[in-house]
Amino acid sequence: MLSILSRTLLPLSFLASSVAFAASAAPGMPPAGEARGDAAAGQAAALVCSACHGQEGKAILPTYPNLGGQHYSYLLRQMRAFKGGDRYAQLMMGQVDNLPDDTLKNIAAYYADKALQQNDPGTADLALGEKIYRDGLLDKGVPACSACHSPRGLGNGPAGFPVVSGQNAGYVDAQLKAYRAGERATDESYGQMMRGVVRNLNDEEIAAVSAYVQGLR
Repeated sequence: MLSILSRTLLPLSFLASSVAFAASAAPGMPPAGEARGDAAAGQAAALVCSACHGQEGKAILPTYPNLGGQHYSYLLRQMRAFKGGDRYAQLMMGQVDNLPDDTLKNIAAYYADKALQQNDPGTADLALGEKIYRDGLLDKGVPACSACHSPRGLGNGPAGFPVVSGQNAGYVDAQLKAYRAGERATDESYGQMMRGVVRNLNDEEIAAVSAYVQGLR
């Protein structure tokens, strides 16, 4: 019952936008009207990316995101956001600025076709992390993460929600704090949903849910 009630906290504007987005793409495929990138061509283009994200999409440091098995549409959208200046990350500066859109599509296809990475859980309070992920915190107005990212953390490709299963806890922790601080705003077209979700989470709770999703599979 708690999980069901917590899902009602999602903004109606976000629900409307996610339905519209879902109607525009099939799982693992590009938005309507766009051709999917060439994964084989993306292998060569991803050589530079592999210095941080690994050739198979397994990040070399826990503060970097795993890309293997991530939804194609999400990968492409984030690279376009970096290139367009809608998302900022110091280590990504200059990495995609001069790449044509076709190359971004190829890189997205390459990593999307890799196996989903798996991890052991982090060391924070996993019981608390599971509660936040599966049920939310009704008393704080925090909805369940699983409502959008699925019970197994596989996300929702058509709606643009990323895979979080096996994602590095250090990276998840940093991104949730960036949303909370308003430093990341890639949820603008979703009614600022992520910023609303993490607004009432403290550092301990963010660490807990980050550690939990790292081991989710």
